[in-house]
Amino acid sequence: MDQLQDTIIKEPLRWLDIKVINPSDFTELLVRLGLNLLVTFVVVHYIYSKNSNRKDFYFSYFSISMTVFVLCFLLESVKLELGFALGLFAIFGIIRYRTDAIPIKEMTYLFVIIGISVINSLSNKKVSHIELMFTNVAIVSTMWILEKALLLKQEICLVINYENINNINIKKKAELYADIQERTGIKVKRIEIEEINYLRDVAKIKVFHDINDSNGDTNTF
Repeated sequence: MDQLQDTIIKEPLRWLDIKVINPSDFTELLVRLGLNLLVTFVVVHYIYSKNSNRKDFYFSYFSISMTVFVLCFLLESVKLELGFALGLFAIFGIIRYRTDAIPIKEMTYLFVIIGISVINSLSNKKVSHIELMFTNVAIVSTMWILEKALLLKQEICLVINYENINNINIKKKAELYADIQERTGIKVKRIEIEEINYLRDVAKIKVFHDINDSNGDTNTF
């Protein structure tokens, strides 16, 4: 009787010749998934969103993070860790959403999110918990330093059809900048003239500015 009980305890319950649950693997999945979601949340919410004042990539970042993590973790037993990880970097690194172009900074954060998910899911038993935690903290700290300590700002471009053609003159640069800033309320960094149509008295110009100005206001519409 005791031998039968020991056999039941040691042999996990199976259905269709597949284990119903593996306690150790399931616990590892929960711990790693929790760590990955925590690090992703810190990077996306407290570093990316707070500095860029944008939340339109929340869905994409968290969805890709969850999908990549689960995909890597469940397929780890295939023993293609390195090749699989590089393949994911290659696939997601060339993603282009057809409806809208992804800015360089957002693509960089996407690459970071994928990297965090791959690291947290594919790190094997040779990597200690301290090393894994240190890696995640190092990534988060680096992103925070780049955004906060170095005061790097995200520059975006606003395309305008400008009708005051008289200001499109190298001698009236100050008047052009002042007029654009007065009309839009944004702090202009530089202006590029794309096209001038003297028949219609209109010019197509690109106005470059930071998403966050010096007083912390958001320059998005």
